[in-house]
Amino acid sequence: MKKSVLLGTLAVAGLAAGAVSAQTLDEVRARGALNCGVTTGLVGFAAPDANGEWEGFDVGVCRAVAAAVLGDSTAVNFVPTTGQTRFTALASGEIDMLARNTTWTFSRDVDLRFEFTGINYYDGQGFMVPRELGVSSAMELDGATVCIQTGTTTELNLADFFASNNMSYEPVPIETNAEAQQQYLAGACDVYTTDASGLAATRATFEDPSAHVVLPEIISKEPLGPLVRHGDNEWGDIVRWTLNALIAAEELGVTSANVAELAAGTENPEINRLLGSEGDLGGMLGLSSDWAANAISSVGNYGELFEGNIGENTPIGLARGLNAQWTDGGLLYSPPFR
Repeated sequence: MKKSVLLGTLAVAGLAAGAVSAQTLDEVRARGALNCGVTTGLVGFAAPDANGEWEGFDVGVCRAVAAAVLGDSTAVNFVPTTGQTRFTALASGEIDMLARNTTWTFSRDVDLRFEFTGINYYDGQGFMVPRELGVSSAMELDGATVCIQTGTTTELNLADFFASNNMSYEPVPIETNAEAQQQYLAGACDVYTTDASGLAATRATFEDPSAHVVLPEIISKEPLGPLVRHGDNEWGDIVRWTLNALIAAEELGVTSANVAELAAGTENPEINRLLGSEGDLGGMLGLSSDWAANAISSVGNYGELFEGNIGENTPIGLARGLNAQWTDGGLLYSPPFR
């Protein structure tokens, strides 16, 4: 008797979970657009261009998901969020996903009830100072004033770093990267600290980038990636595997230039499964067979997205480093498409 009751309870729970899992996908389709949370503006990662069109590395993830789900990479409503407002926007349903240089941590995953769907940038926290200060190490920052974004892991890491090294500092709280840049250049703080990639992006916008130094110390691990709400497993799978598709495409040599040709069929079974000419991976996600091909053709593979927005030949000038493919000594690695 108890067993049948338990099975009945599980069946009801399963039906409830199924109803929840389809909710975001249905809402996005009904709306005809993806609501994607991004930064208020960080050049190279997410910022509007001169015409007001959003572009950048994180923006590309949003556009790839829109292309996979709706077949249209332009069907995105970009919602600017700060370090303080981003999680409320996601939890409340104002946005369907967050792609905003956000660090995957235990408490954000478990306590805030979000699901990180992968890592699109392996980063770490650093420090930037004016060259004229003559500082060459973060160990020389005792007593410094530090511009720090509130509501971030950066704020916590900063406190840990100074305490563990028996140093003091005076925080200058800021909410957005634009505010940090303004305060830092105005001399309101000696130091700006955030993810090293964010420092590179910020410095690239300065009138004289060479007048500012990013110190060598990296004081934390900052695995950055897109996230969704807990409890919507189908939607989480879509965002996760869209990111994986971009990563796998680079490894497999699938690019925005050749994806249409390769989608007709190749001798590589994994490329065929990825692009939909073999099997039905799209159907398993509730999407069309060309979902991944649409994502790749719209933003390119991971390498194209990286090099075009933040790579060494852009003003941001970031090397691949840990974000290289595993075959090139990096940490980038997609589970198999099978």
